[in-house]
Amino acid sequence: MPTVRAIYPGTFDPPTNGHLDLVSRGSTIFDHLVVAVLRNSSKGAPLFTTAERVDMLREATHAFGNVTVETFDGLLVDFARQQGAKAVLRGIRAISDYEYEFQMAMMNRKLDKTLETVFMMPAEKYTYVSSRLIKGVYQLNGDISELVPPLVLERLQQKRGAHVAPLGGEVPGEV
Repeated sequence: MPTVRAIYPGTFDPPTNGHLDLVSRGSTIFDHLVVAVLRNSSKGAPLFTTAERVDMLREATHAFGNVTVETFDGLLVDFARQQGAKAVLRGIRAISDYEYEFQMAMMNRKLDKTLETVFMMPAEKYTYVSSRLIKGVYQLNGDISELVPPLVLERLQQKRGAHVAPLGGEVPGEV
Protein backbone atom coordinates (compact mmCIF):
# COMPACT_ATOMS: atom_id res chain seq x y z
CA MET A 1 0.00 0.00 0.00
CA PRO A 2 1.55 3.33 -1.05
CA THR A 3 2.22 6.02 1.52
CA VAL A 4 1.22 9.61 0.93
CA ARG A 5 3.83 12.19 1.76
CA ALA A 6 2.82 15.87 1.89
CA ILE A 7 4.63 19.20 2.19
CA TYR A 8 3.38 22.02 4.42
CA PRO A 9 5.42 25.01 3.20
CA GLY A 10 5.72 28.46 4.73
CA THR A 11 7.98 31.05 6.25
CA PHE A 12 6.73 30.34 9.80
CA ASP A 13 8.14 33.64 11.10
CA PRO A 14 7.15 32.99 13.82
CA PRO A 15 5.35 29.65 14.09
CA THR A 16 1.82 30.11 15.47
CA ASN A 17 -0.78 27.88 17.06
CA GLY A 18 -2.63 28.11 13.75
CA HIS A 19 0.36 26.51 12.03
CA LEU A 20 0.50 23.79 14.66
CA ASP A 21 -3.24 23.17 14.32
CA LEU A 22 -2.70 22.41 10.62
CA VAL A 23 0.34 20.25 11.37
CA SER A 24 -1.66 18.28 13.93
CA ARG A 25 -4.60 17.68 11.63
CA GLY A 26 -2.43 17.16 8.55
CA SER A 27 -0.45 14.50 10.39
CA THR A 28 -3.65 12.46 10.74
CA ILE A 29 -4.44 12.67 7.03
CA PHE A 30 -1.02 12.03 5.49
CA ASP A 31 1.37 9.19 6.20
CA HIS A 32 4.23 11.69 6.45
CA LEU A 33 4.13 15.48 6.64
CA VAL A 34 7.18 17.62 5.90
CA VAL A 35 6.97 21.10 7.39
CA ALA A 36 9.06 23.03 4.86
CA VAL A 37 10.57 26.33 6.00
CA LEU A 38 11.25 28.69 3.12
CA ARG A 39 14.81 30.02 3.39
CA ASN A 40 14.58 32.97 1.01
CA SER A 41 11.28 34.77 1.15
CA SER A 42 10.03 37.86 -0.61
CA LYS A 43 8.25 38.86 2.61
CA GLY A 44 11.10 41.09 3.79
CA ALA A 45 13.64 40.64 6.55
CA PRO A 46 12.61 37.81 8.88
CA LEU A 47 12.35 38.27 12.62
CA PHE A 48 13.86 34.82 13.22
CA THR A 49 16.66 33.19 11.24
CA THR A 50 15.88 30.07 9.26
CA ALA A 51 17.76 27.98 11.84
CA GLU A 52 15.73 29.51 14.70
CA ARG A 53 12.43 28.80 12.92
CA VAL A 54 13.48 25.22 12.19
CA ASP A 55 14.50 24.71 15.84
CA MET A 56 11.17 26.07 17.11
CA LEU A 57 9.18 23.93 14.69
CA ARG A 58 11.14 20.80 15.48
CA GLU A 59 10.58 21.34 19.18
CA ALA A 60 6.88 22.11 18.66
CA THR A 61 6.29 19.06 16.44
CA HIS A 62 8.54 16.48 18.12
CA ALA A 63 5.52 14.57 19.51
CA PHE A 64 4.30 13.77 15.99
CA GLY A 65 5.98 10.59 14.82
CA ASN A 66 5.24 11.27 11.16
CA VAL A 67 6.27 14.95 10.93
CA THR A 68 9.69 16.26 9.97
CA VAL A 69 10.95 19.82 9.49
CA GLU A 70 13.18 20.74 6.55
CA THR A 71 14.25 23.90 4.72
CA PHE A 72 13.96 24.73 1.06
CA ASP A 73 14.34 27.51 -1.44
CA GLY A 74 13.47 27.69 -5.09
CA LEU A 75 10.38 26.10 -6.56
CA LEU A 76 8.10 24.18 -4.22
CA VAL A 77 7.43 21.59 -6.92
CA ASP A 78 11.16 20.81 -7.11
CA PHE A 79 11.35 20.38 -3.34
CA ALA A 80 8.22 18.19 -3.41
CA ARG A 81 9.84 15.95 -6.04
CA GLN A 82 13.03 15.69 -3.96
CA GLN A 83 10.93 14.68 -0.94
CA GLY A 84 8.76 12.23 -2.89
CA ALA A 85 5.66 14.23 -1.91
CA LYS A 86 2.33 13.81 -3.68
CA ALA A 87 0.52 16.70 -1.97
CA VAL A 88 0.93 20.21 -0.65
CA LEU A 89 -0.98 21.22 2.48
CA ARG A 90 -2.08 24.84 2.62
CA GLY A 91 -4.14 26.72 5.18
CA ILE A 92 -6.95 29.02 4.15
CA ARG A 93 -8.22 31.57 6.66
CA ALA A 94 -10.29 33.86 4.44
CA ILE A 95 -11.41 34.43 0.87
CA SER A 96 -8.34 36.59 0.25
CA ASP A 97 -6.14 33.61 1.19
CA TYR A 98 -8.06 31.42 -1.23
CA GLU A 99 -7.47 33.72 -4.20
CA TYR A 100 -3.71 33.73 -3.64
CA GLU A 101 -3.52 30.03 -2.77
CA PHE A 102 -5.65 29.10 -5.81
CA GLN A 103 -3.18 30.88 -8.10
CA MET A 104 -0.24 29.10 -6.44
CA ALA A 105 -1.99 25.72 -6.66
CA MET A 106 -2.72 26.21 -10.36
CA MET A 107 0.88 27.22 -11.07
CA ASN A 108 2.18 24.22 -9.13
CA ARG A 109 -0.20 22.00 -11.11
CA LYS A 110 1.08 23.52 -14.35
CA LEU A 111 4.67 22.77 -13.27
CA ASP A 112 3.89 19.27 -11.95
CA LYS A 113 0.59 17.64 -12.85
CA THR A 114 1.10 14.91 -10.23
CA LEU A 115 1.31 17.30 -7.25
CA GLU A 116 -2.05 17.91 -5.57
CA THR A 117 -2.89 20.80 -3.24
CA VAL A 118 -5.05 20.16 -0.19
CA PHE A 119 -6.63 23.20 1.46
CA MET A 120 -7.53 23.10 5.16
CA MET A 121 -9.29 25.64 7.31
CA PRO A 122 -7.64 26.29 10.67
CA ALA A 123 -9.59 25.83 13.88
CA GLU A 124 -12.05 28.69 14.30
CA LYS A 125 -10.05 30.28 17.11
CA TYR A 126 -7.08 30.73 14.75
CA THR A 127 -8.84 31.94 11.60
CA TYR A 128 -7.52 35.48 12.03
CA VAL A 129 -4.00 34.56 13.16
CA SER A 130 -1.04 35.22 10.89
CA SER A 131 2.67 35.49 11.62
CA ARG A 132 2.63 39.07 10.37
CA LEU A 133 -0.19 39.98 12.76
CA ILE A 134 1.54 38.20 15.66
CA LYS A 135 4.74 40.18 15.07
CA GLY A 136 2.86 43.46 14.89
CA VAL A 137 0.86 42.90 18.06
CA TYR A 138 3.92 41.66 19.94
CA GLN A 139 6.01 44.66 18.88
CA LEU A 140 3.31 46.88 20.39
CA ASN A 141 3.39 44.90 23.68
CA GLY A 142 0.12 43.09 23.02
CA ASP A 143 -0.70 39.72 24.54
CA ILE A 144 -0.12 36.90 22.06
CA SER A 145 0.30 34.13 24.62
CA GLU A 146 -2.76 32.19 23.43
CA LEU A 147 -1.76 32.46 19.78
CA VAL A 148 1.76 31.03 19.79
CA PRO A 149 3.36 28.02 21.46
CA PRO A 150 5.09 28.84 24.77
CA LEU A 151 8.52 28.20 23.23
CA VAL A 152 7.84 30.83 20.54
CA LEU A 153 6.73 33.34 23.16
CA GLU A 154 9.92 32.64 25.10
CA ARG A 155 12.07 33.16 22.00
CA LEU A 156 10.25 36.41 21.20
CA GLN A 157 10.89 37.63 24.73
CA GLN A 158 14.57 36.69 24.43
CA LYS A 159 14.83 38.63 21.16
CA ARG A 160 13.29 41.73 22.70
CA GLY A 161 14.56 41.25 26.23
CA ALA A 162 11.15 42.17 27.66
CA HIS A 163 7.82 40.60 28.60
CA VAL A 164 4.43 40.68 26.92
CA ALA A 165 1.45 42.40 28.46
CA PRO A 166 -0.52 40.30 30.95
CA LEU A 167 -3.44 38.25 29.71
CA GLY A 168 -6.25 40.53 28.68
CA GLY A 169 -3.87 43.49 28.41
CA GLU A 170 -4.68 46.21 25.97
CA VAL A 171 -2.82 46.51 22.71
CA PRO A 172 -1.59 50.10 22.39
CA GLY A 173 -1.88 51.72 18.96
CA GLU A 174 -2.86 50.01 15.74
CA VAL A 175 -1.22 47.09 14.01
